[in-house]
Amino acid sequence: MIITTTNTVEGHNIAAYKGVVTGEAILGTNIFRDIFAGIRDIVGGRSGAYEKSLREAREIAFSELEDQARAVGANAIVGIDIDYENISAGSNSSLLMVSATGTAVILD
Repeated sequence: MIITTTNTVEGHNIAAYKGVVTGEAILGTNIFRDIFAGIRDIVGGRSGAYEKSLREAREIAFSELEDQARAVGANAIVGIDIDYENISAGSNSSLLMVSATGTAVILD
């Protein structure tokens, strides 16, 4: 399945629009990951634990997006928008949310 953030796919015509499809993933983090990420923020550097969580959440959201597109008979998704959010889940943890939205289409 072709997945793109653009509204067209070079070399293909959109034969039919099948509707908006979405995929969401919300993953919990824990206090230890939050603490180490906070330390990274202070001293600099990348937070590998958060990067891994974001990657996992994005993969889940994209998988749901593709599943919805296949369910409506599409062979591509165009105009994808990806949003990332950090949601507080109390004083000791937070949630990472990734949502992906696009238009399911049939390409010639």
